[in-house]
Amino acid sequence: MSIASAKRKILFVTGTRADFGKLKPLALGASAAGHEVSFFVTGMHVLPEYGLTKLEVHRLPGVQVTEFVNQRATDPQDITFAKTVTGFSDYLRIEPPDLVVIHGDRVEAMAAALVCATNYIRSAHIEGGEVSGTIDEAFRHCNTKLATAHLVSSDDAAKRILGMGESPESVFVIGSPELDLHNAESGVDIAEVKTRYEIPFDEYGVAIFHSVTSEQDSIQAQARTLFEALKASGRAFVVIQPNNDPGSNLILDVIRTLPADRFRVLPSMRFTHFSELLKNAALIIGNSSVGVREAPFLGIPSIDIGTRQTNRSRAPSISSLDAHETQLLSHLIDSHWGGRFAPDTGFGHGRSVDKFLGVIEDDSFWNLPLQKNFSE
Repeated sequence: MSIASAKRKILFVTGTRADFGKLKPLALGASAAGHEVSFFVTGMHVLPEYGLTKLEVHRLPGVQVTEFVNQRATDPQDITFAKTVTGFSDYLRIEPPDLVVIHGDRVEAMAAALVCATNYIRSAHIEGGEVSGTIDEAFRHCNTKLATAHLVSSDDAAKRILGMGESPESVFVIGSPELDLHNAESGVDIAEVKTRYEIPFDEYGVAIFHSVTSEQDSIQAQARTLFEALKASGRAFVVIQPNNDPGSNLILDVIRTLPADRFRVLPSMRFTHFSELLKNAALIIGNSSVGVREAPFLGIPSIDIGTRQTNRSRAPSISSLDAHETQLLSHLIDSHWGGRFAPDTGFGHGRSVDKFLGVIEDDSFWNLPLQKNFSE
């Protein structure tokens, strides 16, 4: 039996609904291929005020789930990081996997990457090598230097990782895994989605606005300006509440003032239902990565607000502006409402699972050294 043909214990670490959306298709693919799949669930997933999205993880068939509460709602990121390091380290001593899969740029992923590196446990980092306008970029690049292997979304991301001294043999371009979900039928129709989430609008936009940790002094003013512009537009919007980043409470204070007749506010949605909601939206607005990744892939117009997604994508369906450019914002809402663009495949074609399995079922992946060296 070759190294690759062996069935492996693969542990996925998730701390937010966003990273779970990217890890879910990979986990399901690995499980279907016969690997033993488990999840370490922490972060906003286990906080009731953010919709208890851990339930989405528990719905996965044939997957073992371990929950860990790593924060109180008021904890700063350094404290959350420290708690996660301790909890994850303790867990790995009980259930050591063959591979730990982390995603992106959150403190939970960075904690897991550090624990793996210091204990010489093989890890794979999904969607490293990307750039953005926040402290998340520093976390993401830390994860790159700590991880054993890099499963990136684009050739540009691969080039950045090579520029950080990572070995070419450790870098694999697989695309953005969440596009696999959107590339498939959701299994629900828009009428079911509207019924389940009590959305009364015939036409609607989607609004998602997260905190930027380095802009907490101004983030509430940005949110207030944005949502005032949405109110002034006369349009209806489904608003998804922000992640649990520091400053999210300031945005929530603004969201709570929105009139219910034109704004349906939800803490979170099931991924299949959100996919169908997005496919039928007139546009998406805010600073979520959905607006620069999933929406362009689906041809949905998106209006990107502020610095959070700076330089993430150059797709023609994206319009970027400052939160306080209210006249331009109003014009873009009117001119882009209900429009459609050609699908953008800059982050893949929705076939990441096949590429992921091709990577982990190749002997060379399991022969990558756990002691890393800078590659010239």
